[in-house]
Amino acid sequence: MPAPLLLASTSVYRRELLTRLGLPFDVARPDTDETPQPGEAPAALAQRLAVAKAAAVAAQHPQAWVIGSDQVAEFDGRPIGKPGSRDGALAQLAAMSGREVRFVTGLCVSRHEQAPLTARDITVVRFRRLSGAEIERYVDAEQPYDCAGSFKSEGLGIALFDAIESSDPTALIGLPLIATARLLREAGYSLP
Repeated sequence: MPAPLLLASTSVYRRELLTRLGLPFDVARPDTDETPQPGEAPAALAQRLAVAKAAAVAAQHPQAWVIGSDQVAEFDGRPIGKPGSRDGALAQLAAMSGREVRFVTGLCVSRHEQAPLTARDITVVRFRRLSGAEIERYVDAEQPYDCAGSFKSEGLGIALFDAIESSDPTALIGLPLIATARLLREAGYSLP
């Protein structure tokens, strides 16, 4: 029987995604400082935070394998966060209209005192040119205030794009399941 499995996240999106793999798991809140380090690139930040989240929970649950994931949206070479408000979402979407945004998702599967298993996914989103009225209609419909980039690609947000380039369609939602399944198989879990 494999070790218990924990998801080091309180994200409802990641929890919903992980259920697709059919493995029993519990959720634990990682107490991790998510402040970027000076000069830290978005890709490095995403990977560092994924490892830190998994390690923090693994230290408290040494018998379990822990999944940590973090996503950083990169626009014009800088990380962009969750808008937090209607005004923030309107401003983010207006700035990204007709432009590309990279979403870097860091992933770590870790067990206390063992070398972590890691992966990274990069998804590029191309926004179509959006009018102010379209942005307002979208923001009022989905209120994506807790989503970096101010959209929910699994919902109406998909209508904001010209294209999405990714090797894993689940990565943009916050947990790349192709890489997660691969790392869990490496950790000894039975998956197809």
